[in-house]
Amino acid sequence: MILNGKRGIIFGALDQQSIAWKVAERAHVEGASFVLTNAPIAIRMGNINELATATGAAIIAADVTKTEDIENLIAQSMQVLGGKLDFVLHSVGMSLNIRKERSYTDLDYEHMHKTMDISAMSFHRVLQTCLRQDAINEWGSVVTLSYIAAQRVFPDYNEMADAKALLESITRSFGYHYGKAKKVRVNSISQSPTRTRAGGGVKGFDGFFDYAEKMSPLGNASADDCAKYCISLFSDYTRMVTMQNLFHDGGFSFTGVSNEVVNGL
Repeated sequence: MILNGKRGIIFGALDQQSIAWKVAERAHVEGASFVLTNAPIAIRMGNINELATATGAAIIAADVTKTEDIENLIAQSMQVLGGKLDFVLHSVGMSLNIRKERSYTDLDYEHMHKTMDISAMSFHRVLQTCLRQDAINEWGSVVTLSYIAAQRVFPDYNEMADAKALLESITRSFGYHYGKAKKVRVNSISQSPTRTRAGGGVKGFDGFFDYAEKMSPLGNASADDCAKYCISLFSDYTRMVTMQNLFHDGGFSFTGVSNEVVNGL
């Protein structure tokens, strides 16, 4: 019950494979109350009502590209939960260029603008709105989800690599300002490739997944394990951790080569 009495918002739960879904389930077990949110179309397409029933959470739709939607979400969440927030999970990402199978050297720039807005700028929008509304208690925690393609080349990860790089930069920059102003901590988790609906949409995902599994001394980190890591960052046990990009990838990020990869060549 390390989140007992804490209140929060969880973005991005779509179905049982979603990391956000796993975080919501774990947060409920650990005693938290929270609001679930996603885009209206995602709410219609997903199974979020099932999760809301199981966890006793309210659902508030919000388009993360619209400031007025985020303002309404934050204000309504505090009303529903009966006070200021203690944690926020930003698990949001989408690329139209990937969906349209456009290569990195042949991007549609309007699609790219949308990718950046949804996958990275939305994080700044959420943080800025929370700060303006003084919506997060001191020592509160905000976590977003990244991937190592922000720092290394994964050709088929496409423009999402650029979006994740911006996401990690926002984590550092806004983490500084929010820490100074309100002692709110902001971190990103660089997770192993994970079999979610979003991850599965990336060309060559099975290759990513299998390679990372062979490279990582502990193997790929699961969505369930990522959820537990998120919970630890929401808790009071990590009060002095902020502005970090935290690798949760079974050791992949610091492994040059593994015996499994060498012997498989």
